[in-house]
Amino acid sequence: MASDSTVDKILTGKYPAKQHAENVVRRLREACPDLTDGVIYLESQKSRLYENSDQEVPFRQRRYFYYLSGCDLVDSYLTYSIRDQKLTLFIPPIDPASVLWSGLPLSTSEALEKYDVDEVLPTTATAPLTVSHSSLAFVIESQTSHTFPLQNAESLEPAIERARVIKDEYEIALIKKANLISALAHHACLRAIKSVGNEREIAAIFMKECIANGAPKQAYSGIFGSGRSASILHYVHNNQPLSGKLNLLLDAGAECNNYASDITRTFPICGQFTKESREVYDIVLDMQKQCLAASKAGAVWDDVHILAHKVAIQGLLKIGILKDGSVDEILANRTSTAFLPHGLGHYLGMDTHDCGGDPNYEDPDPMFKYLRKRGPLPASAVITVEPGIYFCEFIINPYLEDEKHAKYIDNDVLDKYWDVGGVRIEDNILITEGGCENLTNVVKEVDDMLNLING
Repeated sequence: MASDSTVDKILTGKYPAKQHAENVVRRLREACPDLTDGVIYLESQKSRLYENSDQEVPFRQRRYFYYLSGCDLVDSYLTYSIRDQKLTLFIPPIDPASVLWSGLPLSTSEALEKYDVDEVLPTTATAPLTVSHSSLAFVIESQTSHTFPLQNAESLEPAIERARVIKDEYEIALIKKANLISALAHHACLRAIKSVGNEREIAAIFMKECIANGAPKQAYSGIFGSGRSASILHYVHNNQPLSGKLNLLLDAGAECNNYASDITRTFPICGQFTKESREVYDIVLDMQKQCLAASKAGAVWDDVHILAHKVAIQGLLKIGILKDGSVDEILANRTSTAFLPHGLGHYLGMDTHDCGGDPNYEDPDPMFKYLRKRGPLPASAVITVEPGIYFCEFIINPYLEDEKHAKYIDNDVLDKYWDVGGVRIEDNILITEGGCENLTNVVKEVDDMLNLING
């Protein structure tokens, strides 16, 4: 079992729902300074069936509801009185017919003991519309099945998203736990890679280790891309044979009580890197190390992203893929986006690509178009650091056909690297005032990886 005594001790407590409610109210007051009264109203995910079927859709709790409740129950809702600072949870009553099929649900008394709320009532005890007609109800319109006499449907969602950026001790412990479990799974895959023949076998090993160690859900659909498929950023097939391929890019992470991990490693399938693969791997590892060193509270993420490109350009000039230009010249020309087309990282929390990063997907600058976090990093945020270099013909060929970029790329040298596919190294870090804490403990130094692969 994945275990850390400090993490486990923190997680013996309750998820801090009331503190989160207070965090959200503070954010609401940034937009409404005179706010003293009102009610926050949120609904959980509804019971859903597949179309033309009596089979339930796999349950995934609404993240806004969970942030203010810590409750993973379906068909529930909550109210939070801003004036009284009272958090009330409403859960489905016991239905004898459902007990026959699904067993006893949580009772109201058990829920009160389990969750950090002031009161728990059955959903049949009172209707949401009992919210005072004189109270302003803060709602998320797309996730609300009721209309209130006075309601604000604009302020709550952004307030929760801003609050979610700053992680408390409990949330950090959940992300650490998810990382601990994911580390076991990543290491199991490294040990097994020489004995399997297909991407799907590695995917199965990863998920088996997560489930066996208490994480039955994945934070996202894992990426298990071999050979040239490693150049596909969000590769989905995970079913190709490994024979004849150089490397495997494994991007997968467990989820712990709705909090994600997001970890990527790239390693040689046969147990040894080729010359070209090792060169690219060393560049990406240097990119990540320099970006980790630059990550701290107040650092502008756009600048750290630029740093990744500068290190990539230096490395690609050294091995000859890039030519005839300085680092600054090639950077200004944006030619490096042919090899690193995505952003350096994103916030991590209840969602893998977590909220609050203020991206600008309409940015005309290809350097920043896909950067999911813009601006300075705050302390206690969790973000991924995932530089990469990719050899994807569909991305690079248009650059080769454009003289603006082609003059900086040596096609003959590039031809030696297509089979490398892509290399990405991704860790999850907690931003602190003086730097960052790396929450990911998966080997990435070449000798350490090869020792696991080769036994």
